[in-house]
Amino acid sequence: MKIIFYFILFFLVVFFCRCKKDKNELPSSLTKYELTYPNYVPQPFYTKYKELTQEGVDLGRRLYYDPILSNNGQSCGSCHSQQLAFTSSSQNSLPHFNLAWFDYFLWNGYVEGDLHEAMKFEVGHFFNTDVSKLNASSYYKSLFKTIYGTDNITQDLISDALAQFICTIQSFNSPFDQYLRKEKMITLSQLNGFYIFNSEKGDCFHCHSVGLFTDTKFRNNGLDDGFNSTNSGRFNVTGKASDIGLYKTPTLRNIELTAPYMHDGRYNTLEEVVEFYNSGIKYSPTLDPIMFNPSFQDGLQLTTSEKNDLIEFLKALTDSTLITNPMFAPM
Repeated sequence: MKIIFYFILFFLVVFFCRCKKDKNELPSSLTKYELTYPNYVPQPFYTKYKELTQEGVDLGRRLYYDPILSNNGQSCGSCHSQQLAFTSSSQNSLPHFNLAWFDYFLWNGYVEGDLHEAMKFEVGHFFNTDVSKLNASSYYKSLFKTIYGTDNITQDLISDALAQFICTIQSFNSPFDQYLRKEKMITLSQLNGFYIFNSEKGDCFHCHSVGLFTDTKFRNNGLDDGFNSTNSGRFNVTGKASDIGLYKTPTLRNIELTAPYMHDGRYNTLEEVVEFYNSGIKYSPTLDPIMFNPSFQDGLQLTTSEKNDLIEFLKALTDSTLITNPMFAPM
C-alpha cells in the first residue's frame, strides 16, 4: 500500500508542477524576445510580464502608430516623435524611451506601477480607446488571437502590447555610452564637461547619475518660490505639504533633442537651463536638500568656457541610433 501511495503522490506532484510550468511557458508559435541592456544600468522595473514576445512587440508597434486607438485621429506617435527622441516639441511630453526602468509616470507621478499600468492610463484615460473599433477589425482580431489566445480585444490587452513595444525602445548608444564601453573617445570639451557634471563643481550627478541619467525621484529644483494649483507638482497627487513643487527628475539622455525643458517648458535652450542652475535657483520650504549644497549657495559660478563644456557633455548623451532605428519606426 505504501508503494501505491508514494506512486500516486509522485504522479500528482509531477502533474501539478507540469501544469504550473505550462502556464508560464510561451506558446510554441510565439518567439521569445530577449531584452538586453548595459551592465551600468540596473535591472528594469518592468516585471509584470516576465517574457516578451517578438509578436507582442510587433503588435504594440503597429498600435503605437495607429490612430485607431484615439477618437481624434491621433496616435501615440503623434505626440512622441522618434526624430525627437519620442517626445514632442509642442506638448512637453516626457520621452518614451527607457521606460522599462520607471515605476512612476507623468511629471507629477500620477500613474504608479510598471509600464503596463502606464499604458493602461494612456489607453483608458488619455485616449479612452473604443475597443469596438479594434474588435471590428478582422486584421487585429487575428493578431490578438495568435498572441493572446483570444480575439476579444480589451483595453488591458492593448496596454500589454503597447508596453511590450515601448519596453524595447532603449537608448544606450550615445557617444558617451561608446566611451564607457571603450569603443571611442569623446572630445576634450566633453570630458571637461563630464568632470563638471560628475563633481561638486556642477553637482549634476546627485539627481542625474551615470546610467539612466535620472534617479527617477521627485524633487523641487528651485524653479519657483511661490506655488498654486498649476505648479504644485507632486502635491496635487499626494496632498502632502512636503510634496509642493516636486516634479519627476527627467532623464538627461537625448536632452539635446527634447526641448522645451522643465515640467512647464519654460526654457527653450540648454544654455538657459545651465544658466538657471548657475545663477537662478529660488528658495522655498520644499527646495531639495541638494540645492543647499555649498555648490549652489552663491550659484555654481561657472565660467563661460565651463558652461560650454557642460553643454557639450550633455550633447554627448544624444543617441543617433535611437532616432534612426527602423525597428522603432512605423511598420
